[in-house]
Amino acid sequence: MIESRRDLLKTLLAVAVAGCSGCKWLQTNPFARPPQLPPKLPLEPSLAQVVEVVNANNGRIESFSTQNASLSSPGLGPTLRANVALQRPRSLRMRADFMSSPEIDLGSNEQGFWFWTKRGEPSAVYWCRHESYAASPAREMIPIEPLWLVDALGLAVLDPSLPHQGPARLPGNRLQIDTVFQTAEGPGRRIMVVDASQGWILEQRLLSAQGMLLAASNTGNHQQDYLTGLWMARTVQIQVPPAKLSFRLDLGQVRINQLLGDPAELWAVPQYPGAPLVDIGRPPAGVPATPVGGFS
Repeated sequence: MIESRRDLLKTLLAVAVAGCSGCKWLQTNPFARPPQLPPKLPLEPSLAQVVEVVNANNGRIESFSTQNASLSSPGLGPTLRANVALQRPRSLRMRADFMSSPEIDLGSNEQGFWFWTKRGEPSAVYWCRHESYAASPAREMIPIEPLWLVDALGLAVLDPSLPHQGPARLPGNRLQIDTVFQTAEGPGRRIMVVDASQGWILEQRLLSAQGMLLAASNTGNHQQDYLTGLWMARTVQIQVPPAKLSFRLDLGQVRINQLLGDPAELWAVPQYPGAPLVDIGRPPAGVPATPVGGFS
């Protein structure tokens, strides 16, 4: 049963954004840099200074939204138009369509996360509770929780209490910070590369306890929001090798700390004709299997 569900979800992901044809697509960051800016970091910064600069920007981005993003992938046909919204700590929504017809809908709210694609067979809205994910079949089908997309956009916040190592200087005026994090299989590793001048997150790689690449992201085209003064990448490339998934997201005009649309609708699990809710996680003991709270 787990194998069949895993194969089905991989098929849905492949149909939605096409399979990754190789890792070379993500080995370099092709995005143009903005004009020269006064440095926010000294030439030889300490770890504490890098953490402070990264968090001073990203920690103040509590939400954002855009209604003119685009989603593309190697081998995929036409580029999809997308709406993307985020509200910390757990609310995320990305809806993509072609010719005004919905194609992809994924998101997360306080209770759990979901995924739907128009071309899925059989048609269904797949969802899983956050607290069920780590010990559920969903983890075998989806190696990372979709909420990682928030960090992948370059919005990660560095927890000073975690065991960070670095910064190590890299070519191209970049710094690397390694962080150990706990997984069900043991300690995993996050490799983060930041701009040595501005502290923008440029690259991230998540490695399993066995050293396998779980996910990677490259960000670029950083722009400053004229209302808040905060900086955010406008282009991100994401790769999830275990799911054979890769795509590029161009965010377009982003409104930082503003939400476009009704939050009650943004964070609600969608309903599509002929697409029942399918639980891909085992609910914890004492919790009903039927959707509750934000799942309707």
